[in-house]
Amino acid sequence: QVQLVESGGGSVQAGGSLRLSCAASEYTADSDNMGWFRQAPGKEREGVATIDRDGSASYADSVKGRFTISKDNAKNTLYLQMNSLKPEDTAMYYCAGVRGYYIDHNALSSALVAFGLWGQGTQVTVSS
Repeated sequence: QVQLVESGGGSVQAGGSLRLSCAASEYTADSDNMGWFRQAPGKEREGVATIDRDGSASYADSVKGRFTISKDNAKNTLYLQMNSLKPEDTAMYYCAGVRGYYIDHNALSSALVAFGLWGQGTQVTVSS
């Protein structure tokens, strides 16, 4: 069974950077469209960024201009470059993938939550 495995989390000070990776164990159509989500203790899960099969990306307002999502199809790997990190970015970060075609990134994000293949998460902690 195909698995998604996140890595790259850790502890950094505010203003620092981290690069998260999400590797699929093998190619699957479920990795054609992907996204990053995060969940902090006591808070609801929120979408961070999505990237569709054509490479179009979308970001939550809270991370726009600081985070960059990208995908290396040859390596079956999704990335999230996080710069200018803030304490409020502290959370468990999850990647997810889903097959298909979506009219926009809102639809893609909903599909990832409802039908996606998910990884186990990687912790990001940002101290002030």
